[in-house]
Amino acid sequence: MTEEAREYDIVVVGGGGAGLMAAYAAAMNGASVIVLEKGAELGGTTALSVGTLTATGTRLQREADITDNADAHFEDMAKIAGSRAERDNLKLRRLLVDNACETVDILEKLGIVFTGPLPEPPHRVPRMHAIIPHSKGFIRQLEKAARNKHAVMRTGANAQRLITEDGRVTGVELAGGERIMVRRAVILASGDFSAADHAYKSKYMTGPLLDIAGVNPLSTGDGQRMGEAVGGEVINGDLAWGPEIRFLAPPRLSIISKLPTWRGLAKLILLAMKILPGAVMRPFLLGFVTTFLAPSHSLFDKGAILVNSSGDRFCDERDRPQDHIGSQEGKVAWIIFGAEVADQFRSYPNFISTAPGVGYADLTDYEKTRPDVVHKAANVEALAESIGVPSNALAGSVDAFHASRTAGDDRAAMMKPPFYALGPVQSWIVFSEGGLKVDENLRVLHRDGGPIPGLYAAGSAGQGGVLLEGHGHHLGWAFTSGRLAGANAVRDGV
Repeated sequence: MTEEAREYDIVVVGGGGAGLMAAYAAAMNGASVIVLEKGAELGGTTALSVGTLTATGTRLQREADITDNADAHFEDMAKIAGSRAERDNLKLRRLLVDNACETVDILEKLGIVFTGPLPEPPHRVPRMHAIIPHSKGFIRQLEKAARNKHAVMRTGANAQRLITEDGRVTGVELAGGERIMVRRAVILASGDFSAADHAYKSKYMTGPLLDIAGVNPLSTGDGQRMGEAVGGEVINGDLAWGPEIRFLAPPRLSIISKLPTWRGLAKLILLAMKILPGAVMRPFLLGFVTTFLAPSHSLFDKGAILVNSSGDRFCDERDRPQDHIGSQEGKVAWIIFGAEVADQFRSYPNFISTAPGVGYADLTDYEKTRPDVVHKAANVEALAESIGVPSNALAGSVDAFHASRTAGDDRAAMMKPPFYALGPVQSWIVFSEGGLKVDENLRVLHRDGGPIPGLYAAGSAGQGGVLLEGHGHHLGWAFTSGRLAGANAVRDGV
């Protein structure tokens, strides 16, 4: 199949982790495949992630003498979901835990190097596998593997509509009218809808989520929209991982995020992690993960406050402050505190962020690895100048905070220099959880009953009601559902 062809066995919409795994699996099963990615490059939300994948029974678990199984994983996912567990799709949860191990095995065979397994309560044993050196390795290795099986990759290809004939999906129409026809099936793997327009998000979401952007600006719900247009329905559209306060990305990529994803280099880094002192490796690893981490709300419990770009305090920081940042000018804020709080956040158990694969990132770590978000000054007026807000407003916000503290309030006052500002920070939706309803074969289900012929979905677009709380489950679902959708579409999509 040449790049000029306009008909393929399988058309995959979306070039992130789920889409590339689907393309690889379909091509491995003898299908001609094209991937349509609307962005300028492949990657999707997978390439923006910390890069953890949670699974049981893996090689790394066995080497660590960890006894584990999918049944235990299934039970622990309910604990993580908490009060939402009753909304979970248990068939899809079962599909994930039963197949995630094979997914990890396949990724390792394709050249992915993992460290771990890492603990994350309430998982009863360590299950989290973290990629080395960074998440773009997933994309590069999967793209290479799929291309080696003659899959075609097109970027800048914005899928707009599914083409149907007699109720069957027969192709995809791109912006501009170009049509790509399909002999077997279309697989929707275009991500979530966290960055969709207000009109679409308001179909499912309410409140602050409507004013808060997605981490990935390309996550505009294209697959969900196209699936709905041919009879599919979105499940759990009101749920989201977020809003979550996160630091803005650094002006320049860290050294580790620029590292090539060669298997040999990854193995060398893994070896260094095992034999070099933590004091040597820790700053190296944090240089990547602090790009993506969220500040802990324990900062606010100890006495930090939030101010907007005008220097004004705008909320009670102990009552879901992430819901209020999106309504501020520029949708940004600054975390302000004095030495009383700073001194507490230089050592465990107080930390600025949790860092998968590293443990924790404290204030000293941020000063070393993200100096662009750490501002320090001898007085409040100088701090205001450093972050570019009116000094009288910031001083007034600090004074008002002091005045608001009542008897028994254990938050520290801001009286002792130096004074600090962390930021700017912004509230983001990391993922929206609403995906098309699918069956255990990843076939998209019509709202009136059975599967829509010729249509599959994977990743966030095909989340189907499964709850993916905790680290490593979204990537686990992306790769596992993509793999199964690709294979099933070739086998059954006739």
